[in-house]
Amino acid sequence: MTNLLEIYRCEICGNIVQVMHPSNGELVCCGKPMTKLEAHKKEDEKQEKHVPVFLNDKEIQVGSEPHPMIEEHHIEFIQTITEDKRQLITKFLDVNQEPKMIINCSQNFNKAIEYCNIHGLWES
Repeated sequence: MTNLLEIYRCEICGNIVQVMHPSNGELVCCGKPMTKLEAHKKEDEKQEKHVPVFLNDKEIQVGSEPHPMIEEHHIEFIQTITEDKRQLITKFLDVNQEPKMIINCSQNFNKAIEYCNIHGLWES
């Protein structure tokens, strides 16, 4: 069974999917069940700076000091979600792009997640 907005990854090809319509089915890619990604939180962080930080009501940065953005180690996307899970905004990032997201709407987003190509999914 899947739940709304869960994120899954294929361990073979690396495909990442997010559930938009929950169901009882199993998510499969490359002939194998996909792995549900569990978000790390601030208390899981050690030396790396992965936790999304709300700098203010409209700006999110990955890490209290910006996360590296090089080919070998970078943030693939940042996403912010309202408490009721009715609205979300996703920003896909390119290597060498600043790991920040500007929110250009009046909704109250209270949760942010990001995906690091090495260290996985992180949430604040």
